[in-house]
Amino acid sequence: MSIASLVPAAESPGWPAQLPLIPHPAEMVVGVIAFAILYWIYAKKVVPSMERMYAERTAAIEGGMAKAEEAQAEAKAALDSYNAQLQDAYGEANKIREDARAQGAQIIADMRAQAQAEAARIVDAAHRQTEADRQSAVVSLRGEVGRLSTDLASRIVGESLHDEVRQKGIVERFLAELEAGDDEREKVGSAAESGQDA
Repeated sequence: MSIASLVPAAESPGWPAQLPLIPHPAEMVVGVIAFAILYWIYAKKVVPSMERMYAERTAAIEGGMAKAEEAQAEAKAALDSYNAQLQDAYGEANKIREDARAQGAQIIADMRAQAQAEAARIVDAAHRQTEADRQSAVVSLRGEVGRLSTDLASRIVGESLHDEVRQKGIVERFLAELEAGDDEREKVGSAAESGQDA
């Protein structure tokens, strides 16, 4: 059974029942025209709109990726800047710490020198005071020893030696003899020690 044999039958009032899968020619023409109209509507209206939406979506995605890359680059630059500032801060903190140590050492040295100078001044003042006290004690003791010696000598001699000029001369001579005796004893003692060492 060929299609050519079926075409005359198409002119009959109904479509042959033996060919239920083959569409009627009128339906074919209407279907082709409807398909052409739908194709034209899709080609002119729907597809360009979809292409535009696809392009916008692609641009949005690419723009978002570009923005993300730009944000990532900015974040990396900010991190690098932060790290550089942090290193500068560490360096400055170390410099400040070293300066503080140097200043502390200088202050300690200055305070030590000042304390030593003050101690030397106090020791010098104490030596001067001691020397002045010793001189005062020597003068006081000379007067006391002179008076006691004069009293003792006047008891022994039996005459009064309270004449001040005479008393002063006797006391001075007596003390000079004592000092000369002390010097001779020191010389004899040092000569004896050097003789023992030899």
